[in-house]
Amino acid sequence: MDLTHSSESQQDSNLAAPTEDCSPNSTLFNSSSSQIDPTADPYVRNEALAKIEIAILAIIFVAAVLGNCSVLIGLYKSKKKTSRMHLFIKHLSLADLAVAFFQVLPQLCWEVTYRFRGPDILCRIVKHLQVFGMFASAYMLVVMTADRYIAICHPLKTLQQPTKRSYVMIISAWIISFLLSIPQYFIFSFSPVNGSEVYDCWAHFIQPWGARAYITWMTASIFVVPVAILTTCYGFICYNIWRNIQCKTKREENEGRKSHGLLSTSVSSVKTISRAKIRTVKMTLVIVTAYILCWAPFFIVQMRSVWDKNFEWTDSEDIATTVTALLGSLNSCCNPWIYMFFSGHLLQDFIHSFPCFQKIKQTFSKEDSDSSTRRQTSFTRIQTRSPTNSTHTLKESPKSSKSIKFLPIQT
Repeated sequence: MDLTHSSESQQDSNLAAPTEDCSPNSTLFNSSSSQIDPTADPYVRNEALAKIEIAILAIIFVAAVLGNCSVLIGLYKSKKKTSRMHLFIKHLSLADLAVAFFQVLPQLCWEVTYRFRGPDILCRIVKHLQVFGMFASAYMLVVMTADRYIAICHPLKTLQQPTKRSYVMIISAWIISFLLSIPQYFIFSFSPVNGSEVYDCWAHFIQPWGARAYITWMTASIFVVPVAILTTCYGFICYNIWRNIQCKTKREENEGRKSHGLLSTSVSSVKTISRAKIRTVKMTLVIVTAYILCWAPFFIVQMRSVWDKNFEWTDSEDIATTVTALLGSLNSCCNPWIYMFFSGHLLQDFIHSFPCFQKIKQTFSKEDSDSSTRRQTSFTRIQTRSPTNSTHTLKESPKSSKSIKFLPIQT
């Protein structure tokens, strides 16, 4: 998965802009350099690595689409009241779908064809949408964490039109992501590869600082700044939860000592409420951690490629770049399963939405009903048995009181 795809690189590392001594499969971006044979492709990619990358990208795309669509269907079919957290989960799933369709899928097609197949305007649009998906995924995570920060640290503000504020935050994240990815239209174009007659969707930078400025800007805006905001919010959230639990627990313990050592039952209720709040915080924290683990290696490699003067693109570096880019793409597959793990009803609601499951459920319900009826009938028969275990309980016994003939008593 690439932020921006370069003609030199058919890997997933879309950020880096190689210099003239870069190898073909090592970068996101390509800078112009002269080639001796203008009719030949100036770069030859590693076909074995490309095949592996195509297979993994296809798996990631299918998994991301199925997982996020499952979450959206589960939210739509859910019988529970829609909460603000569900609203953020829905839009984060949409952002992950944007990554899958606008970033992973174009990159997959690009790897298959090796060179970009399409007009110049399509080249610029693809580059714009690739980065747009990454911005949207990162910033949607930021606004979701900000909402958790407000709910935990400033609970009174949640009473002031919380739904309206949530929509404002979500719409702002989409708009900012779209605007920040617009420079892609001016950086990329369908142009010759290093002066040859081979055309590709190619990045052009002002030498010698253009590539460094671009990679640094992308790394800061997509990764560094969002992670800094997320870390700050979670620092305040954890501190507030810890202080809140400590204060409430001490107060209840003091009240319990005054009542001859018997703690009131509100202590458990306080802890229960805190766990309910913490559950959504835990889910968001896991999502943030997954985002950092998936994307940190990718951006580290990209920054090193433009700032380390001793950095040289070798076969091992090509593999490292591809692996880190694929790891970043994997993030859009992880989030849906995190949602379902912390919100088990989403998976159930998704499964229940299928007609075949409804028929199976009705069949099992009918079998359970028939089994219950049979058990009830057997129980009734047992209850109607006589003390002598005779099945003819309604038939008068010859020794019953009604069949005894009274004899005259002799005096």
